[in-house]
Amino acid sequence: MKFSKLKNKRWFRIVSNKYLLIVVVFAVWMLFFDANSYLFHNELDTEIENLEDNAEFYRSEIEKDREFMKKIEDDEELERFAREKYFFKKENEDIFIIEHEDSIQKVE
Repeated sequence: MKFSKLKNKRWFRIVSNKYLLIVVVFAVWMLFFDANSYLFHNELDTEIENLEDNAEFYRSEIEKDREFMKKIEDDEELERFAREKYFFKKENEDIFIIEHEDSIQKVE
């Protein structure tokens, strides 16, 4: 097929249009190769969503801790917490720790 016959075909005229070629090259460049590419923005959007989820989790944890701090302002609650968590005791008092078999970790 000669170039003159190919040149007269409709699809060849559309594909060889210089403005269309420039637009296609520009679109490919902006989507994949540019520093502000779609792929890069998509990655950043995913990271932002993950960080927002983390922020919400930590806000809820802070709220739980605030409620706990208000709860242990009472001396009796503070004493109960210290006894349960850190095995504190009063003078002349013995503490017996009872563990069930399923709560003991086996070392292999």
